[in-house]
Amino acid sequence: MRGSNQSSVSEFLLLGLSRDPQQQRLLFLLFLTMYLATVLGNLLIILAIGTDSRLHTPMYFFLSNLSFVDVCFSSTTVPKVLANHILETQAISFFGCLTQMYFLFMFVDMDNFLLAVMAYDRFVAICHPLHYTTKMTQKLCVLMVAGSWVTANLNVLLHTLLIAQLSFCGDNAIPHFFCDITPLLKLSCSDTNLNELMILTEGAVVMVTPFVCILISYIHITSAVLRVSSSKGRWKAFSTCGSHLAVVCLFYGTIIAVYFNPASAHSSEKDTAATVLYTVVTPMLNPFIYSLRNRDLKGALYKVVHRMTFSV
Repeated sequence: MRGSNQSSVSEFLLLGLSRDPQQQRLLFLLFLTMYLATVLGNLLIILAIGTDSRLHTPMYFFLSNLSFVDVCFSSTTVPKVLANHILETQAISFFGCLTQMYFLFMFVDMDNFLLAVMAYDRFVAICHPLHYTTKMTQKLCVLMVAGSWVTANLNVLLHTLLIAQLSFCGDNAIPHFFCDITPLLKLSCSDTNLNELMILTEGAVVMVTPFVCILISYIHITSAVLRVSSSKGRWKAFSTCGSHLAVVCLFYGTIIAVYFNPASAHSSEKDTAATVLYTVVTPMLNPFIYSLRNRDLKGALYKVVHRMTFSV
């Protein structure tokens, strides 16, 4: 890889969130705790959905896929942060950096697509309840998830190949805890106009299109719910979407803040704070958000935990 882009940089230094040793120890414990909570929470959801036949519906099929993606998403960055702290190193190879960036943004895209698919599922369930089982077939659900994986990989492959063509001949310190595309572009001594153009055009289309689909779905959902005569019925319909809306706001808010601003508007402190939210905090919170007010999922989780506790 180094020879193909004529780069004099063979590795990068991930400066992390702090250079203070005491703060680093605190951040290590915080990241370790959040990562364990992320893995445990999302795996429990996958296990609960897989073992409870009542949850073998499109909504929970998409949720189990989202939980799997969130585990992988968090695993692309946090283990490297923890390993660097233990080994007392900041280095990541050029190839390792590109690989981390590839998988990170692939899972970002997958989160994006799955949130849109879940919004469509809620739209069909609320606006066309009598046709739900005929429209949301198992074949369609599998095709939507498979299509999301293919599109996400093709999109990220494009941006990774463009990054691989750049030259890095000066500073190799990334003021971040993972290989993010914005700091990498700032370090390059090549012309990055094409990269920035592709992020703001093709990348924006990939991110904005699912977001627009979510907005359209919720416009139709709101219109349908407002036509319900009883307040209890309206609340019941909206309550099935509350968890999804909370995750959508958290996810898209941080993504837009970091990646869809001009380069001059970026600061390493603001970008780092926002990326911690969507790479570490959001995957950890998703299991709690989705299970907090979902009686069926809470019941399935209770059975799984109860079975695991008494089988030990």
